[in-house]
Amino acid sequence: MKIKKDDKVIILTGKDKGKTGTVIKSLPKENKIIVSGVNVLKRHQKPRKSGEKGQIIDKTMPIDASNVRKVKS
Repeated sequence: MKIKKDDKVIILTGKDKGKTGTVIKSLPKENKIIVSGVNVLKRHQKPRKSGEKGQIIDKTMPIDASNVRKVKS
């Protein structure tokens, strides 16, 4: 896999097609990467302690490395 951490990439397919971002984490064994601001899902979290409120957390999920291309910078 030729894409490393801190590389600038553009998304080629999927719901975020055309967006650009930097690589936060590379997962070479799975051939996936995590890009900042791309493929963000909302996860509902239950309250852990009594009296605490539940939350909605934005979580960036990995995408396949074949769906991105490096951008020259």
